[in-house]
Amino acid sequence: MKLATLRDGTPDGHLLVVSRDLRRAVSASGICNTLRSAIESWEEVAPKLQSVSDVLNSGGTGGDFDFANARLGPPLPRTWQWLDASAFHSHGDLMERAFKHAPLEGKLTRPLMYQGGSDDFLGPREDMALPSEADGIDFEAEIAIIVDRVPMSTSASDSLQHVKLLMLANDASLRSLAITEMKTGFGWIHAKPATSFSPVAVTPDELGPAWQNGRVHLPVRVAWNEREFGRPNAGAMGFGFHELIAHAAYSRNLSAGTIIGSGTVSNADYDVVGSACIAERRAIELADEGRAITEYMRFGDRVRIEMLDAEGQSIFGAIDQRVVARS
Repeated sequence: MKLATLRDGTPDGHLLVVSRDLRRAVSASGICNTLRSAIESWEEVAPKLQSVSDVLNSGGTGGDFDFANARLGPPLPRTWQWLDASAFHSHGDLMERAFKHAPLEGKLTRPLMYQGGSDDFLGPREDMALPSEADGIDFEAEIAIIVDRVPMSTSASDSLQHVKLLMLANDASLRSLAITEMKTGFGWIHAKPATSFSPVAVTPDELGPAWQNGRVHLPVRVAWNEREFGRPNAGAMGFGFHELIAHAAYSRNLSAGTIIGSGTVSNADYDVVGSACIAERRAIELADEGRAITEYMRFGDRVRIEMLDAEGQSIFGAIDQRVVARS
């Protein structure tokens, strides 16, 4: 099933059940008002939501409406925790080249992960309002999962049962600020503005055979100002989501509603499929041309992030948003 959140003036919005073709939606009121509360009681409410989804996909429920015009927030407008990894080895290699870092010891055996802000996410069509173009505005196309409660020290082999929903993410970065913050060793604050998420979150079964070994084996399609920028395959994760969950839960419980990101989707054959962030392209240019040529985003620029299934149907809907000056 596919779930979304309608902006209704409340902090957590209102939960919607969405048709598989993303054309129709219906309120989940009477079952659960918000996605956060649904995740916290998933075993009880998921079958009820699935029943609504089945009826909606078979022709309607009464009370359903046009989903395309809904005022959407992110599926989870806020949650307890947002953990983002760097699970694509080719991305890590290119970032080392771009920022002239020495290779990290154990990077192929231990996932990289940081804790970002989880109190203020953006919806798929909401503007990214930022302070300055000089900060090096970049998009980052990612896959993200939402888990139910994960007990401390859950093993990788037992982790996938906790994956309840998947989304796309634009984990925007301010690259000029990231360099300074990385040197402190304390993590990012200024360099990581609000993360944006796709119109819907989907249960793993919606992905069919593309969901294998804790990975989504489909390309993520990125367009910048309506021109294709990249289409790397998300199946190339060096660490699957089961390994990322186990890493995050090693010494603590993960609350239901925790979101874990894959990090920027990246492929070793970037010369063929392109990239999912500007910093990667700049790193490639630096290696090939001796200098970075592509500039970062300007106010008024648009980024679109989407994933299609084997039949060409959008799975999550598209993140399609502008960068604008903070008012």
